[in-house]
Amino acid sequence: MIDDAGTWNRLAALLPEADAREVRDCWEIGEQEAGLGLLVSGLLTHRVPISETVRARISVLAEDWGEREALTPRILRCRDDGSASTVRLIEREGGSVGGPAAGAGPGPAGYVLLPWIACDGCGRVLLRAHDRERWGGLSSSARHYIITSPDRAGRPADAPRRRRG
Repeated sequence: MIDDAGTWNRLAALLPEADAREVRDCWEIGEQEAGLGLLVSGLLTHRVPISETVRARISVLAEDWGEREALTPRILRCRDDGSASTVRLIEREGGSVGGPAAGAGPGPAGYVLLPWIACDGCGRVLLRAHDRERWGGLSSSARHYIITSPDRAGRPADAPRRRRG
């Protein structure tokens, strides 16, 4: 979870000043969910190029604030700045790794693993582990996070605490 106004302000600064002010105002009044939507909308509207690292950072913020599912398609459409980055957002809608945890190395049994962020420098991938709901869909938030090593072995990572309200 991000509690650092400086990081939020650096992301807002990617936008023209009027849009940046709105995003900063959202932080100040505790409306981070709305601010994330304004940030991504501004990036798309103004065709602001962003690095893969920034794209992944925005996705993590969206996950922290419960907006990842809603914002991912738009985050993925943000213009790439072409800079070299070892971190990449690899999430794609509907993509799972081998269904339940069995196909992706050791992980919590019965979870569906979704690739999320890759580190090209070390070959590791951060996966989100979701429950399969009785009606067939996936849980709206990850229950666990798994970090795979280049040999596809993984270890659970602690799920971030949700902060809403």
